[in-house]
Amino acid sequence: MFHEIKITVVGTGYVGLVSGACFSELGYDVICVDKDEEKINKLKSVEIPIYEAGLKDLVHSNFVIHKRLKFTTDLQAAVASCNVIFIAVNTPTRLEDGRVDLTYVENAAKEIAGLLNEYKLIVMKSTVSVGTGRHLKSIIKKINPNARFDMVSNPEFLREGSAVADFMSPDRIVIGTETPAAKSIMDGIYQIFSDRNVPILHTDLESSELIKYAANCFLATKIAFVNEIANFCEKTGADIEKVAEGMGLDKRIGANYLLPGPGFGGSCFPKDTLGLVSAARDAGVPLDIVEAVVASNDKRKEQMVDKVIQACGKTVLQRKITVLGLAFKSNTDDIRDSSALTIVKGLQENGAELCVYDPKAMPNAKAVLFNVKWASNVIEALQGSEIVVIVTEWEEFKNLDFPSFGISTVVDFRNLYDPEDMLAMGVHYISVGRKTPNTQNSIKEVSRIKDNSLLIETQI
Repeated sequence: MFHEIKITVVGTGYVGLVSGACFSELGYDVICVDKDEEKINKLKSVEIPIYEAGLKDLVHSNFVIHKRLKFTTDLQAAVASCNVIFIAVNTPTRLEDGRVDLTYVENAAKEIAGLLNEYKLIVMKSTVSVGTGRHLKSIIKKINPNARFDMVSNPEFLREGSAVADFMSPDRIVIGTETPAAKSIMDGIYQIFSDRNVPILHTDLESSELIKYAANCFLATKIAFVNEIANFCEKTGADIEKVAEGMGLDKRIGANYLLPGPGFGGSCFPKDTLGLVSAARDAGVPLDIVEAVVASNDKRKEQMVDKVIQACGKTVLQRKITVLGLAFKSNTDDIRDSSALTIVKGLQENGAELCVYDPKAMPNAKAVLFNVKWASNVIEALQGSEIVVIVTEWEEFKNLDFPSFGISTVVDFRNLYDPEDMLAMGVHYISVGRKTPNTQNSIKEVSRIKDNSLLIETQI
């Protein structure tokens, strides 16, 4: 239907900005719209509001050099100049009941409805509850009975920290449509990917909406499962890394998302598990497994606080502790539902004196954490502390010489270090799902080996 695709993306948050920049990189003319004038002005100066690998370069290339990417607060002009509208606004969790808050999505649909004077394709990129596409259609029709449009569901599958790479090299593309015209247009938009043999799944609106939730909840389940198995390993002497490796070699299971840690966080898994649980309850179909995953992950974060306390001799009162990592995972500045926040606040409540550091997430964390010392780099973070807690798997945390800073205890929630290596350095080391070497016995063994070696050398 369209000879030339022109795209408007409503919302310049994580999904909207990445999608807009990547569509422009594919060669499309893209206008990104947001109500936040300050944010738009910063984007025009190529000041990116989130940390995401490769995103700033992409924006600079397509906004400054190729001029395929534009930023504006003028939704009316943007809608008038495009034929495809992607809605990519925030869909947060409602605190009172865990349901998906569709306020921003509904407001966007209402504003778009009043501007439709010719056929447009409206594509939902935001993660929304099942039935939202049909709900928005009714809203638009009620406001503008003469509007000519098709509604499409096209969920994103972008991992924070690798979102640009995920968009440009996707595992699959899911498209939910109702008409041949909408299907044809979407096929045209993603032609470059079908030419590369990327699987493109066409389905109805509701199935497309549910695929996103089902996928994220399944991955969250894998994480919660391996974390509980890690707890069992600690009690039985098994090694979670070997257990996970053995599981992952089964092609039916796969190795991804089997790394133990302090619990999942970020903008997707916590929100999507709660959202699916709430929607299923409303439908009269309780999802017992997903509900258990939510409860397990919440409990996991609290367990990590206790793990630190136990490692410190059952008290952290007035102990000087450094927490390395505040983002929910590396390569992002996102602290939403990060386990680090629970750990920091829990240790504070138990009287610890905390110093914190993260390479990218400090500005965001300063809005929610108080009464902590903010280090400007990892070296400064280690100075003056006796205990280190590693929460985020940043590369710069992987090769630290703890004894040189007088660190006596390291609690590593990402298993970045080898327990035997840490023991050899004289550090009391606690990790996740792995044996903690007996410090005293091991020190005696090292001494015995050294004494025997000296005796042999003397005899020779």
